[in-house]
Amino acid sequence: MRLVTWNINSLRLRMDLLRDIVETLRPDVVCLQEIKVDDPLFPLDDCRGLGFDHVLFKGMKSYNGVAILSKSPAQPVALPDWCGKGDCRHIAACIDGIEVHSLYVPAGGDVPDPDTNPKFAHKLAFLDELTAWLPTRSGAADRLVLAGDFNIAPLETDVWSHKQLLSVVSHTPVEVEKLGRLQDSLGWVDAVRHFIPPTERLYTWWSYRSPDWQKNDRGRRLDHVWVTPALKDGLRSALVARECRQWTQPSDHVPVLVELDP
Repeated sequence: MRLVTWNINSLRLRMDLLRDIVETLRPDVVCLQEIKVDDPLFPLDDCRGLGFDHVLFKGMKSYNGVAILSKSPAQPVALPDWCGKGDCRHIAACIDGIEVHSLYVPAGGDVPDPDTNPKFAHKLAFLDELTAWLPTRSGAADRLVLAGDFNIAPLETDVWSHKQLLSVVSHTPVEVEKLGRLQDSLGWVDAVRHFIPPTERLYTWWSYRSPDWQKNDRGRRLDHVWVTPALKDGLRSALVARECRQWTQPSDHVPVLVELDP
């Protein structure tokens, strides 16, 4: 299984880029976040035209939204309504004996204080609810993939400056601790860092505000693919498609590819 996760930042706007990514990376499964399209307007025929006969999506106008595109049959998985918000941040399907989750964790706003910033409080509550739910559904022996925009860069080498970003949302200690608890919930394996050592700087997101993102290279690794321990031995490769950030009208995130033998 070749799986790609990508925060596409508007599916209809970047359908041509998705087509290029599919042609280049040849994925069997694509997990998308921030599709930003209501379900009645979802470009289903276009996605099927890329070779994905099985498409699941949960969208809303202008914000959020997730999707899974699969070449193999995909059986939907029932999920809770996280934090009771109905904001279309999580979708899952059973594909070739693997339960694949496409996840979009709330960004959390600008102020890392849950008492004064409701968006940050939502982010922490979302992570708490997900962490508590996963062990009740599955055990470490199960075959699960959790992929998407987690909106947290946990390692010092996942950000351009650990010291300067300690108080910036996405790299604060409380977020890193929450993500660590989520990872511990099922012993999740960070599939990308399984191949790319934690000592190596690695980013998947660069702000649109940067006048020259390549020269400044002030990125963060916000996009992740985790697998349960039962799939660890099947991991074959991982790739962060950094070159996609320089394409015309790109997303601020780049695709992440993980290949595994089911």
